[in-house]
Amino acid sequence: MHFKHCLVTFCLIFSSVYNLCYAQIVGTIESPNKKIKLNVKINEAGAPNFDVKLNEVVFLENSSLGMKTSIGQFAQNLKFIENQKKEVSETYELNRAKVSKVDYRANELVSTFINENSDTLKVIFRVSDRDLAFSYKIIGGKNQTKIRIKEETTAFNLPDYATAYITSQALPMIGWENTKPSYEEEYLKDMPVGTASKYGVGFTFPALFKLGKNGWVLISETGVHGQYVGSRLGEGNAQGIYTLEFPQEGENNGIGETYPSMALPAQTPWRTLTLGESLKPIVESTVAFDLVKPLYKASQEYKTGRAAWSWIVWQDKSINYDDQVRYIDMAADLDFEYVLIDNWWDNNIGHQRMEDLVQYANSKNVDVILWYNSNGYWNNAPQTPQDRMNSSPSRNKEMKWMQKIGVKGIKVDFFGGDKQHTMRLYEDILTDANNYGLGVTFHGCTLPRGWQRMFPNFITSEAVLASENLVFRQEALDKHALNATILPFTRNAVGTMDFAPVFLNNRLSRKQNEGTIRSTTDAFELATSVLYFSPVQHFGLTPNNLDEQPEYVLDFLREVPTTWDETVFIEGVPGKHCVIARRKGSKWYVAAVNGEKIGKELNLDLPMLKNEKVQMIYDKEDLTAGEKKVQVSSNAKLKIKLLPEGGALLISN
Repeated sequence: MHFKHCLVTFCLIFSSVYNLCYAQIVGTIESPNKKIKLNVKINEAGAPNFDVKLNEVVFLENSSLGMKTSIGQFAQNLKFIENQKKEVSETYELNRAKVSKVDYRANELVSTFINENSDTLKVIFRVSDRDLAFSYKIIGGKNQTKIRIKEETTAFNLPDYATAYITSQALPMIGWENTKPSYEEEYLKDMPVGTASKYGVGFTFPALFKLGKNGWVLISETGVHGQYVGSRLGEGNAQGIYTLEFPQEGENNGIGETYPSMALPAQTPWRTLTLGESLKPIVESTVAFDLVKPLYKASQEYKTGRAAWSWIVWQDKSINYDDQVRYIDMAADLDFEYVLIDNWWDNNIGHQRMEDLVQYANSKNVDVILWYNSNGYWNNAPQTPQDRMNSSPSRNKEMKWMQKIGVKGIKVDFFGGDKQHTMRLYEDILTDANNYGLGVTFHGCTLPRGWQRMFPNFITSEAVLASENLVFRQEALDKHALNATILPFTRNAVGTMDFAPVFLNNRLSRKQNEGTIRSTTDAFELATSVLYFSPVQHFGLTPNNLDEQPEYVLDFLREVPTTWDETVFIEGVPGKHCVIARRKGSKWYVAAVNGEKIGKELNLDLPMLKNEKVQMIYDKEDLTAGEKKVQVSSNAKLKIKLLPEGGALLISN
């Protein structure tokens, strides 16, 4: 076993922060089921910190709390004043999520401290049966009305034997046409804590850590909007300490401050930790939504569903009137709800002909989503339309036109930063779009932090190394199956993820004599439409698939839901395989994918399918998808075989 040692006579003070010794416990809170226990402490230097145990096993050691602000510092020389406790209970519904109803039960502890100026810092802790979260509330003294939070001293002190599944934070203004950071980096997989990031500036949320045989912890944040910045983890050290960091100065072309400014009293977003002996709590957690509220009412009901998208395989040249008609026809044949028309449509189709195209789509019971550049002046991405979403007058003019012709959604791309300035832009786009009945998808963007509940017309976000990279780089396509076994436990665990799955062409190109070559099976590809959650799922299908695929595959595509009433983790290991079950109404869909280049047999425990005969879409030896009926036993067991980089679907009656 590995241990961290404190000397009796003095403590090492790490560069960011805090003493690890002589900490007095000033408050304790447990989860309703008593399995998670959190201690709040203050050390001899007056620095607050906390630790966390799950089933008496340490998951976080003394982890610092606090901040430095324009009205004074709340990191040390604090005085503990009092604790207040209460039970929190809320039942709420979600209409664009992996579950439709949540019964949230938690215990709350509010620990109050004052600094040398007698200003107040309240640390609000919430602990439920699988999650804990904390947020800071600052109350200034007399005549203090505003605050700038220059930095937080928040840290997460993991056991030094932990390993990480995390993705690097990109440097500002790098990548294609200076559009990064955009949460599109590769994951480090099962790496020791302290492993350096690719660029030396830390890691983005969410961050998954494996604590040997003791379990897992997923760290993230929620409740971020125009009042704060999006945060990240800094570089870790070999002792397992990761500090919280604000955005980099150069993000968004240097526009905006790196720190948040707020009116007093002020409350920060929630930092969240989901804990489990297995990965089940990670997959099933709703903590990103438990801690937030809707910021405004929906102007109408926003429709979810499946979307055809020409650009992902046929690329820029397909953004013309005739090709879009072909994709609208494909969407209609598959009973898809949407077609997404991507960049350059304003040049290649034009506003006037777009009115005709929308009318044609509507005649086929297909609605239209239009692409927009967020620019602006924060990167060099040339795609148009641009200068339409970056200011309120231009947004409202364009959105009024879209409402008039019947467009139902927008996809806004190329943001490149987490500053408060940029978070306000996200919020402003969403708020204005709601006035015109437009659902909103973001690409080249930040992580959605609780937005499915906060913004009723927020649909989905990319914020992942998504499927366009499968088209651009063979290396990415070669890792496609592997990454599919990581994303359900990381990025997609905290919010909707617009990966844009399901490719059935052998080559990801319009011409089948060129382009990247797929090695995943057809059943694997179909399974990702259930494995990955997004309220509008953009598919990588092409019109020729209608003629080439068997009817049972097309029927599956016609019926597969994109929102769910229940989500259940079945089994899996990041980088190995993943099996997740989702329910819509009374119908269950079980998706299984193999991330390795070796075949395997899984003995699944499926209590929701006990004694049922179910449809199975499986791997045939030629890598196409077969279909058969299988019987789940009376003890709810079922053995399935997966080819290398293969997959399977089980669908109840």
